[in-house]
Amino acid sequence: MPKPTSIILDWGTSSLRAMLVSEAGETLDTRESASGGIQFVKDSAFEAALMQAVGEWFSVHGPLPVLASGMITSRNGWVEVAYVDTPAGTAELAAGTKTLTLLNGATITFLPGMRDPASKPFPDVMRGEETQIVGYGLERDRTLVLPGTHSKWARIKGGLIDGFQTYGTGEVFALLTKHSFIAKAQEPAPGAEPDWQSFDRGAEFAASTSASADSFLSAIFSARTGILDGRLKPENILDYVSGLVIGSEFRQARAAGWFRSGDTIGIVGNNALNSRYGRIAPLFGLKVEPGPDNAAKRGILLIAAAAAK
Repeated sequence: MPKPTSIILDWGTSSLRAMLVSEAGETLDTRESASGGIQFVKDSAFEAALMQAVGEWFSVHGPLPVLASGMITSRNGWVEVAYVDTPAGTAELAAGTKTLTLLNGATITFLPGMRDPASKPFPDVMRGEETQIVGYGLERDRTLVLPGTHSKWARIKGGLIDGFQTYGTGEVFALLTKHSFIAKAQEPAPGAEPDWQSFDRGAEFAASTSASADSFLSAIFSARTGILDGRLKPENILDYVSGLVIGSEFRQARAAGWFRSGDTIGIVGNNALNSRYGRIAPLFGLKVEPGPDNAAKRGILLIAAAAAK
């Protein structure tokens, strides 16, 4: 078994994911806690929470250095790390890190998030997604989409993250399907395959030339009228809405200038959503260059290595 050389933390608001990593970047072991996020840490006892999660690794392998990204570096986290403004790359992110020493002698390096001061009406921000962008690679100019609760469209230009924009797609979908007229839709069986026909129906309308597709607040009501007209069934609704919401994200991203038909974009991040985004991209004339599965880990290691120089 390769020797572990570091511990990587993806420590968000609701969950904690830890990876034991070798010098070559191999993941040797993982720990995940759905209730280990910063919102569950009482009285700012973050070091105790960390030891509860990965203390066994320290006991076996000694005081390995820890690399932390995500909301753990926010004002509600362990150590607030200032955002790095765009345009910026690996070197700038490395310069923005903060390090402290744990009681066991291990060092923990907190990675910064990013801020786009040019975004309107207010500067846009992200914490964690920048590691996925760095891990995808900054060598070629490219537009990337990072699916998630708060999807990001980002532009790589001249070896730097030149700018980005957040779309609250996942959160809007959750709100609609839990707290609106759509909430009465029939839930799919656990483990069931997506209803791609219904998903495509919503996505194709969002990608259509119809001027009505520009009016998302009107289009979403089609989830109700489709049932009344007999075109949709309750069990179709969630996937139909998913296609409509994600398709509307693409439509708005195109209007905002993030891509044109014929472009190649990267999709990196949430594997559960990547297939949905990849399915919609061709409807807008896009080719897709998928990102590596380990983009976030690779990005964290690259930033940490630059910080250590």
